[in-house]
Amino acid sequence: MNYTNTGNKETRAGFGVGLLEAGRNNPNIVALTADLSGSVKTDAFAAEFPERFINTGIAEANMINIAAGLALSGKIPFAGSFAVFATGRVYDQIRQSVAYSKTNVKICGSHAGLTLGEDGATHQILEDFALMKTLPNMVVLSPCDYNQTKAATIAAANYTGPVYIRYGRPSVPNFTPENENFEIGKAQKLVEGNDVSIFATGHLVWEALLACDELKKQGISAEVINIHTIKPLDVKAILESASKTGAVVSAEEHFRNGGLGESIANVLVTNTKTPMEIIAVDDKFGQSGKPMELLEEYHLTNPYIVEAAKKAISRK
Repeated sequence: MNYTNTGNKETRAGFGVGLLEAGRNNPNIVALTADLSGSVKTDAFAAEFPERFINTGIAEANMINIAAGLALSGKIPFAGSFAVFATGRVYDQIRQSVAYSKTNVKICGSHAGLTLGEDGATHQILEDFALMKTLPNMVVLSPCDYNQTKAATIAAANYTGPVYIRYGRPSVPNFTPENENFEIGKAQKLVEGNDVSIFATGHLVWEALLACDELKKQGISAEVINIHTIKPLDVKAILESASKTGAVVSAEEHFRNGGLGESIANVLVTNTKTPMEIIAVDDKFGQSGKPMELLEEYHLTNPYIVEAAKKAISRK
C-alpha cells in the first residue's frame, strides 16, 4: 500500500481547522450552527470571530434561511449541524433558498453515516448523498480523512455556489498529504492497478486501500480511486479506469439507493458493459454500536471489498 496512516484524527476536526483558516483569509466568511458548535467544530471559529458567528439554537430551518439571507448580502455562510439535521430536517429550505436560488451557502454535515456510532439509527443519516446530489446547482463533497476535510473546506470557501460537505465524528486514519490541493470534481487516483477499479468515498477510502493490499497478496492488481466529490462526478476518471481494468467496485458509508455506487452505475451503463459490484448499506437503518463494529455488521469493511472485487473480475 502506497499510503501510510500518520495517526488517527477526526474528519470533523479537519473541517474546524479548515473553516478557521478560510475565515482568517476572508472576512466575508461567517459561521452558523444550531446549538452544536462544539460537536460540529465551529467553536474555534466562534472564539476567534464572535462577531461573525451565529448560534440559531435548535432551529435548523431558520439557520438555513438566515444563511441564505447572509449569502444574498455578500457573505459566505457555513451552516453546520449533524448531517441528519443539516440535510433531512431542512430539506425544503435547502431546496428553495439554497439550491433553487443558487445562494452561496455551504452546508456542513457532521456525524454522518454509520460511524456516528452509539447515537443510533435516528442520527445515522445514510441518505444525505441522495438528498443533496439530486438538487440542481448543489456540489456534494465527501473527503476521506482529516487533511482532506480541511482542504475540502477551504476549497468550498473559494467556490461560488451551494456546497454540501459531509464529514464524521470518529477518529480515522489520516493518510493523505498535508496541504494537498483539493480540486472539486476531480477524482484522486491513489493506487494504479490493472485488474479491478475500486471507487471509494469518505471513511471507506482507507478500507479500499486495505482491500487493495490484500488483493495484491492474492495476485490481483486493484486500482483505488478516491471519489471525494460525489457531484459533479468525475466521469472521465471513472470511464478511463473502468476501460483499463474491465471490472468495478464502489464503496461508501451510505444507502445503496441514491448513493455513489448508483451514480457510477449510471455512468457505466450508458457508456460501457463493465461489470460492477456495490458495497453500501442495503435498504436498512443503522443501529447503536461502536463505529468499526457497525461497519463490519453492515459488510462495509475491507474483506467485503476484496470479495466484491473478485466477484466483479469473475464477471468480465
